Amino acid sequence: MDKEFLKLFEIFIAAALINNFVFTRFLGLCIFFGVTKKVETAVGMSITFTSVMMVSAALGWLVFNYVMVPLDLTFLKIVIFIGIIASFVQASDTIMRKVSPGLYYKLGVYLALISTNCIMLAVPLINAGDKYGFIESITLGLGSGLGFAMALIIMASIREKLELADVPRPFQGLPIAFVTTGLIALAFLGFSGIITQ
Repeated sequence: MDKEFLKLFEIFIAAALINNFVFTRFLGLCIFFGVTKKVETAVGMSITFTSVMMVSAALGWLVFNYVMVPLDLTFLKIVIFIGIIASFVQASDTIMRKVSPGLYYKLGVYLALISTNCIMLAVPLINAGDKYGFIESITLGLGSGLGFAMALIIMASIREKLELADVPRPFQGLPIAFVTTGLIALAFLGFSGIITQ
């Protein structure tokens, strides 16, 4: 039991910190820069992204292991995983529009971009490639989602402070956001080597 828990913990920490999709793999940057202007928007996207990530990891694992592998359709995994993710994002879109219309309009086009986001597709592909079990797949989805959420909230907090800072004119806006992201990525390199995966 301890070995199993340790493996899940390693998968979670590796996904959230060591192999953070934004700061170490540089995936999902369109949403990352788009929704990090305000903390409120970043938190809303974090919750949506993490829930979609976990559900798509679970559904992707079930479909891969119980449909694609037995029917020898693994060559279609990218198309099928995108379909699963897009279906769940559409459901999230409809729910958010009804439950929180203000947040829905703040997220705007970025909510629809979740379905084609490379991070969303990376998680089921990693699960399939590494032959993770069901719980391991959900753990990877949770770790990746919370790692992305952490990246969004850290960046949004910094960008709100940068609005009040005396930034030189050529660096205002997106240039200082790129510089800040690079510095945060350097800080995240400190986590490499904690767990080897």
